[in-house]
Formats: sequence, C-alpha cells, structure tokens
Amino acid sequence: METDRTRPGQEYAHHRTRKPRRLRATLLALTAAGGLLLTACGAGGGSDSNTSNATDRTGFPAPAPAVTSGGDDGSEQDGEQTGTPDDKIAPLPDYLSTFALDVDTASYGYARRALAEGRRPDPSTIRPEEFVNSFRQDYDRPDGNGFTVTVDGARTDQSDWSLVRVGLATRTADSAAERPPAALTFVIDVSGSMSETGRLDLAKKSLDEMTDRLHDDDSVALVTFSDEAETVLPMTRLGGHRGQVHDAVDELETQSATNLGAGVETGYAAATEGLRKGATNRVVLISDGLANTGDTNADSILDRIAHERRDHGITLFGVGVGSDYGDALMEKLADKGDGHTAYVANDADAHKVFVDQLPQNIDLTARDAKAQVAFDPETVAQFRLIGYEDRKVADDDFRNDKVDGGEIGPGHTVTALYAVRIRPGADGHLATASVRWLDPNTRAPHEESGQLETDALHDSLNSAPATFQVTAVAAYFADTLRSTELPGNVGLGELASRAHTLAKETEDKDVRQLAEAIDEARRTD
Repeated sequence: METDRTRPGQEYAHHRTRKPRRLRATLLALTAAGGLLLTACGAGGGSDSNTSNATDRTGFPAPAPAVTSGGDDGSEQDGEQTGTPDDKIAPLPDYLSTFALDVDTASYGYARRALAEGRRPDPSTIRPEEFVNSFRQDYDRPDGNGFTVTVDGARTDQSDWSLVRVGLATRTADSAAERPPAALTFVIDVSGSMSETGRLDLAKKSLDEMTDRLHDDDSVALVTFSDEAETVLPMTRLGGHRGQVHDAVDELETQSATNLGAGVETGYAAATEGLRKGATNRVVLISDGLANTGDTNADSILDRIAHERRDHGITLFGVGVGSDYGDALMEKLADKGDGHTAYVANDADAHKVFVDQLPQNIDLTARDAKAQVAFDPETVAQFRLIGYEDRKVADDDFRNDKVDGGEIGPGHTVTALYAVRIRPGADGHLATASVRWLDPNTRAPHEESGQLETDALHDSLNSAPATFQVTAVAAYFADTLRSTELPGNVGLGELASRAHTLAKETEDKDVRQLAEAIDEARRTD
C-alpha cells in the first residue's frame, strides 16, 4: 500500500479557532513549534459547508468545515495574508486524519513473547494500533458486508486532553458451514533458523490442525523456501485428499538459508495457477522473517508479484514465529500485500490464529478500506492518532479508490485511538468519522459515518466502559514501551493495577495476559 509516512515524535495537529483572537504571539509560537509536532495526515481538501454533517455531491457526509489562516489581528482572512514576510502567520495543519484500516496484531504478540523472556522489545517493533486491535470489542455489527461506525471518548487526568475511540466492525463471521470456499497457498519457511523449537514444529502442527478444520471444497497448496523455493504440493482439493496434505506437511524439514523473496514469488505463482473463481484466494506466509539471501526488499519482492495481487485479488496473510523475528520485513510485506500479520509464540496462539479465527483470516468482507476522521476546529485544538504511522493515506485520497486500503474479513473490529485536546470551555460537535470500502465481489464503493459530541464524552477513563478502558491501557502500554509521551499516561505501575482490575471485571483471558505483560515490563525496568 502506498502511504504518506510521518516520523514518530511528530504526531500532533493544531487547529485555529474561528473566534477572533489577539494572541498573535501565541500563534507564532505554536507555528514555530509545528516542526516538533505531527499533522494529522498531510494536507487534505476541506468542504465549503458551514455544518459538520453536510452532504457532498456524492451523497456521503462531508468533512468538517475548512480552516483558513488568520491576519495580523487574529481574525479570519479568505485571501492572502498581509504584512511583511516575517509578520505572516504560516497556515496551520489541517484537521483531517486519514489512514488505511489495519487488523495486524503481530507487534503485540511479539512484545509479549520478548517480555516473557525477560527482555524489552525494540521500540521500533512497537506499533500501538496492533496492541489496541488485539482485544475484543463490543461494537454493533452490520447485517451484511461493510462496517458500522462507533465513536466515543473519555476525558483523561491531564487537563483538556481526552481519548477518542473510533471503532469499526464487520459482520459476525459465518459459521464454518456457511463461508465461501478457500484456495490457500501456504508458503513455509524451512531455513535453518526455523529449526528452533516453536518455529517449524509449531507451523507443522498448526497446518495439520487447520487441514482437519477446512472444508472438503477448500483447496490447499504448499510451497517451501530455504536458499531456493519449491512447490511441494500444487493446489489440491481437500475432499478425499487430506491424507496427501498431511503427508506433505509431515515431510517438511529445515535446510539452510532464507530466500524469502523466492518463496513469496513461487507462492504467488502457485496461487495463480490454482486460482479459483468464487473462492477466497490467499497466500499464507509462515516465517521468522529473517531473510538473508536473494531479494530481501519488501517493495521489490511485491513488485514482482504485482500482477497476481492486483488482477486476481490474491491477498497475503503473514504469520510470524520465533524469538528472533524479522518484524519489519513481515509487516511491510503484509501491509503492501493487501493483507495482515499475526504472531504465534505457542500452541494456544496457533490455535487462535489457524482455527478460532479461521473465517476472519481467509474470507473478505471489504477491500481497500480507509478511514477519515474530521475534527471540528471550533472545539479541537490538537489531536494525535495513536499509531498507524505506516498506514497513513493522503487526505485527498480518501475517496480515490485506486489508492490501496486495508483488506478486512468477517468478525473483525478495527479500533483507532486519538489523543484530543479540547479548547477550554468548548462545547458541541467534536468529530465525524467515516469509513470507505469496496465490496469484495463487485468492487462498488460504500461509505458509513458516525459522530461524537463533547457532551457524550465520559467524565473519566474509570467511568468509561470496560472495553474502552482496556483500549486505553493497551495504548498507554505501547506508548511506554516505545518511550513516547501520550497525554494521560499514568505509568506502568498504575497501568498494571488497572489491567488486573479489568481482567477480574471482564473475566477475559486476553486482558489477564495484558496485565501479566505489563508486570513483566515493570520487572525489566
């Protein structure tokens, strides 16, 4: 996916109020500080409407009204600013935040693995959105393909700062008997590094269990790669041939180097040869991501299989394994390969990914899904999207359906969390969140929106629903691990206490594991 990137540490967007101001010095100071703060997502086009819920000519809700630059007295100016160049107030960043949807969870899974081994994960591997999206949510769900949009928020202990949650949900996953057939090409890393316990052995066990759970009408192909890639099983219908698949899996053995590029290319060739109309065609890459020979650049690897990805809609699902894990390469391959990643450290993780979440991981309900949040400049002074740095999309490309978004399956929820500084005393409309996607079959575009008012904010995080509190704790935990400064972060000690309380309240084993991971992080300080 082609995205606009922004560097961590430059993550806040500022907004001018429309009310007359004479605090010119303050505005100049804010402008000068802009180099240290992040805009929401680049310059996006605004609407000329004066209402935040206006409808544009496409029939979809328009973004919030545009903000203009101010003159020397702080009042609005529609034309050029006057005065000498040194006196001009630079235009402030826009109020739009646009990103491709993402349901990856590998960053959180790998962080838990590292902490359990008594070490802090590298901050570069911490992606807060993958922490946040690792937990179940209770958003309303649509009846058919597409999304519902839920927007809520809560005030933090830090003056004027709130957390705003944008929740998107797809329909409930069909039962195993109802989902469409799948044509899955498994690309298995059999390099020497995969001999470590919890790598190839875990992959083989997972594939055996998944094979038994798939339908007779599903198809499976197996490709292995070490220094070279080989198709060990062409696309094979499972009905009457499960034993053949099990035999091929049992014979997998580790070899030498890791030519991941050759594996992906051969895997897509096998998927194209076995392409099935009316089925979900997907490549599943299982690897520790430690490529050391051949092409190791994600962009050039994907360029070589661009035709298969675009013309046939074959998506990539990456499954990471191993204590030493090439997170960056696997994450980039999945993002740009119209798919997502997960990380498995043990049998329980593998069962969750390959069995419990099977319909989510092989079916699609939306293609090229993007979200855009328009903050109202009358009420919002600053905002920061927490995470999604690698998923940014130019604001003007929200309705450009040629720009890649995220591929989302049934039963998924996507959560985006924002830190928002509300203007003192401001009241009224706060934000409009919209999601746009293409129907997976017809490629017809659709949109849905939701809104949030300031009076709907919960008075504190502790008064918010339990799922919101879990989201906040996960985001603050990621914030601590990568040493950034998220407003309202209370530190690991308080986060651990909140997580243990939430684990008891929700009786959710995933929340209990979050509390344990925070405890382990405290011990590594």
